[in-house]
Amino acid sequence: MNVKNFHWQISETLNVNINNEELWKIISSPSNLELFHPFCNKNPIINWPGKTSIDEIYYYSGLIYQRKFIKWTEGVGYDLLIGEKDGPQSLVSWKIQNNTLTITIYPYKYNTGIKLIKFMPYSILVKPLLKKYIKSVMLGLECFIKNNKRVQKNQFGYLPFFSNK
Repeated sequence: MNVKNFHWQISETLNVNINNEELWKIISSPSNLELFHPFCNKNPIINWPGKTSIDEIYYYSGLIYQRKFIKWTEGVGYDLLIGEKDGPQSLVSWKIQNNTLTITIYPYKYNTGIKLIKFMPYSILVKPLLKKYIKSVMLGLECFIKNNKRVQKNQFGYLPFFSNK
């Protein structure tokens, strides 16, 4: 899958007070989402680490997504496909540069096909949900880096599709 397959993306950037190596150690560790993802109940690994990594995200809402890593650049970042097992997949990129992490999501929903038709549903339904989602993940990572404590469920707000109250 290629970014050219998608019309739009959603990105969030986090500047951190740790070096790139320490940041990489956090985001490349097995089950890392359990540390800082406020909507993740558990993050079991199937295969780890490297380009053939596979793990799962069990969201508090009951949703289960599988992440299949398609690119792994040691110390720099990775690209992965995420979605329900054997279902449509979104492309997600995690990149570290100059003590900054950027996460970019290329969601599959309303993001391919005829742009004119897909623009409104994407802008109204998908973009706001994923902007809040990615912001919450980054806030969780920032909080984990500062406090070295696992973030709490819904710590930065509740998001119905991914969590419950």
